[in-house]
Amino acid sequence: MMRLLKCGGNGELKLAGPFPPDSIPPYAILSHTWGSEEITFEDLRDGTGVDKRGWLKLEFCTDQARRDGFKHVWVDTCCIDKANSIELQAAINSMFKWYQNAGRCYVYLLAGARLFRQSRWFTRGWTLQELLAPQSVDFFTRERNRLGSRRDLEEEIHTITKIPLSALRGDDLSTFSIDERLGWLDGRQTTLPEDMAYCLLGILGVFMPVIHGETVENAKRRLLKEAHSLQKQLAVKNWRDSPQSPLSKKEA
Repeated sequence: MMRLLKCGGNGELKLAGPFPPDSIPPYAILSHTWGSEEITFEDLRDGTGVDKRGWLKLEFCTDQARRDGFKHVWVDTCCIDKANSIELQAAINSMFKWYQNAGRCYVYLLAGARLFRQSRWFTRGWTLQELLAPQSVDFFTRERNRLGSRRDLEEEIHTITKIPLSALRGDDLSTFSIDERLGWLDGRQTTLPEDMAYCLLGILGVFMPVIHGETVENAKRRLLKEAHSLQKQLAVKNWRDSPQSPLSKKEA
């Protein structure tokens, strides 16, 4: 189930949903780094938060979405009821797919164009999947100046992140080894230590229970166990489906 923000024609924002997977309307999605005054689910539910600095981010996202023809947006700070542990768990495991299915992803950078390489956005764990999952990614400064698309900036992004161009261009991430994908997180950080594992769930194609408060070592151990198990399952499936497989010939 996915909750969205509906952009009213008069600039009014309302929570919409939650929508089941087969009924989610087209939407744009925001990628950003968190600050001290973000708009929360409770703010939107109660009609508060307009004076917070995070409101400018929300206005940017919804204004840009309207220009691009979207009536709905998703923003992580306020579209998840984090007081609901079941909803939070489902959201963390679904987030990669939500970014993947977005019509547009808007990256909101606090740094200006000349400081693109030094942007904090490139140092955070959760923004890794926000870079790789969406079909369309556009970068903006906080002054709302568009810097370019992921494709426009791919050489510079590759230099900053060391992520292969093929991954930035949308190649299936399962074609990269587990170790290579883990390496893309080098130099990044998360506020909660265990999120260094959870932010890789979608990148490794893993679904697993989220246990906030567990050690990062335990979270990584569980993540790798699930990732290697999935890799073995895919290898067996690929072998069964290959023309060289005796099982394939038998079934034919």
